Amino acid sequence: MSSTSLRVKELLREKGWTTKVLAEKTGMSESYLTHIKNGTRRWNEDSLKKLANAFELSPIDLFAERRNRTDNIDNNVSMPEKSDIELKVQVVPVVGEIPSNPSPYNNQLMQTTTGYKDVFVPSLNTTDAAMFALAIDNNLLAPTFVKGDFLIVSPDVWTRTGDTAAVEYGNDVAIKGIFQVTFSEDFIVLESPNRKQAPIALIRGKDHFRIIGRVIQRVQKYI
Repeated sequence: MSSTSLRVKELLREKGWTTKVLAEKTGMSESYLTHIKNGTRRWNEDSLKKLANAFELSPIDLFAERRNRTDNIDNNVSMPEKSDIELKVQVVPVVGEIPSNPSPYNNQLMQTTTGYKDVFVPSLNTTDAAMFALAIDNNLLAPTFVKGDFLIVSPDVWTRTGDTAAVEYGNDVAIKGIFQVTFSEDFIVLESPNRKQAPIALIRGKDHFRIIGRVIQRVQKYI
């Protein structure tokens, strides 16, 4: 998918390097780099770091959709040889529906059944293996979230009043959705993130309600 592709081909052209030169600089094989360049093979965290060092870029600037271009680029700026900051990139599976019980297996199953097999988005400095990225396929939550967005949801992150989360509610039929959650002593209030629908008030201890995971990041799809 374009959101996880790396702009290696573009950077090689800018540098005037061949794949062989890049292989020498990274210690990776030419065949592997060719696959990465053409998007026919997935990169991993180790290869991402090696490519970033070779191109003297931050790893996040390698992603095709996450760079800020400027006409005042200083080509003499180089990355420090050592840094106390360790960047961790986690690849999060994209799903078309909220899984009831997120886990690596259930998320993969939901990927396949909702038409997003092998579709992933990157997330920085996160460690929750049960995370998933919900694909927004309409504009019902606009302008807060729009069609093409991916909402990264983490079941491990605690949800507090005012947070936006993936939730399940309903006594007869369980309904799942994305809501801003407000907790009070007697009630749980669910509001649409864009405030365009009437709030839903649930009675604590009577109405079924559970948090599936908190929305921790919005990934926008640029065209």
